[in-house]
Amino acid sequence: MSSFKRLVASGIIVAASLIQAKAETHTVTFTNKCGFGTPTLKANGQTLSTGGAFTSNGPLIAAIAYLQTGNCGANGEGCTLIETTLVNPTSPGSGSSSDISLIPPHTFSVTSGFGYFNGCDGAGADCTNANCPTAFHKPDDTHVQVACQTPNVNLAITFCD
Repeated sequence: MSSFKRLVASGIIVAASLIQAKAETHTVTFTNKCGFGTPTLKANGQTLSTGGAFTSNGPLIAAIAYLQTGNCGANGEGCTLIETTLVNPTSPGSGSSSDISLIPPHTFSVTSGFGYFNGCDGAGADCTNANCPTAFHKPDDTHVQVACQTPNVNLAITFCD
């Protein structure tokens, strides 16, 4: 192999390893202390998890989570909803954001909460009743969104904790 071909091959290997080193991943975990129901994670109409940890190899955009008690609709209608977008920031303010929603047709069903980990540790929200101030009750309650600007941040979701 000529020196030039070896140099090109080495460059390709280095570039590939740098791309892998910068790969974006986010994991969503569930803890269900209710003794009933199935934790559900969905995005784009597809069920991504029914209780097990889910890892997204890349951004997780507009995902929803709820505890399927048998009374929830296909998109969590009638239940407490957790909404999340987990994405590595590309500019200030463009990272992850999560919230709890009780905007109709969603309604309080069980104590629900979330918290970031592996970055922004301690940032999150809990909703323990129908009047919780940490949830959206109408679309302009944007102050309840919890942002995180850490790359590859993960999210822990809890029910009845």
